[in-house]
Amino acid sequence: MEYVSRVPQPPLDGLIDDLYYLEGTPPYARLTLPPTPAALLIVNLGAPLRIRAGTDIETAEYADGCVVTTPTRAYDFGYPVRTRSVGVHVKPWGLAPFLPMPAAELCDRPVTLEQVWGRPAVAVLRDRLASADGPDEMLTLLEQELTRRLRATVGLGLVRHTSGVITATRGAVAIGDLGTAAGVSSTHLARRFKELVGVTPKRLARTYRFAATVFSIDPAGPVDWAELASGAGYFDQAHFGHEFRAFTGLTPTRYVEVRRRFLREHPGHVLDRWPLPAD
Repeated sequence: MEYVSRVPQPPLDGLIDDLYYLEGTPPYARLTLPPTPAALLIVNLGAPLRIRAGTDIETAEYADGCVVTTPTRAYDFGYPVRTRSVGVHVKPWGLAPFLPMPAAELCDRPVTLEQVWGRPAVAVLRDRLASADGPDEMLTLLEQELTRRLRATVGLGLVRHTSGVITATRGAVAIGDLGTAAGVSSTHLARRFKELVGVTPKRLARTYRFAATVFSIDPAGPVDWAELASGAGYFDQAHFGHEFRAFTGLTPTRYVEVRRRFLREHPGHVLDRWPLPAD
């Protein structure tokens, strides 16, 4: 697969981790995406994507693209045989200035891009992207579209600042102290987070801690689970195992087995860091 990525210019860099272009044959027809402290926006230029956001939700097709706020559970993500898209990896608070609705309404409920920006505007954007001269021009067009749509958002500074504290501590922060330090009540802070991120500060901190812990695992070697759990601040190994199953549906040892399968079957693949084969 071809993958091209770049960080946007200010002011988008304060909202977005990177813009990317993806094209080619996916390593697996279905991938499991464990929750990460990030949101996602995809403009699809190929056959429809298929997403299942939890066991209690039916798989849905997304022809034009999709918008996914910070998730609380693993997604089942199905690429077409040949995929082509441009997208945005968004910081947890970064989607809010582009959404016409509170982020809480989209929590674990991906929507089509048309539901966010409207069919006519999305059709024009997709046409421009499809006729662009290569990935770099496509990313420039997407960045221009996002800059044009950027709007002032009440409470964004508060949420961005406190999210930054959560990020810097990898989720190991007393949530009650965040509101006190910011000069607001915990209730007010939680309400702002739900509006702009889609989850509470406590849930975001849990996700940051889990993601940081999993990214520290070297699947190629032996894993000392007790030491890993202790170092990440989990109460004990049982607590860590419970979090692992809640976030991925897998036990820690099964997760490593599946990760090793990906690395063995597709070494050096552009998607080998986080998605897992769901087949």
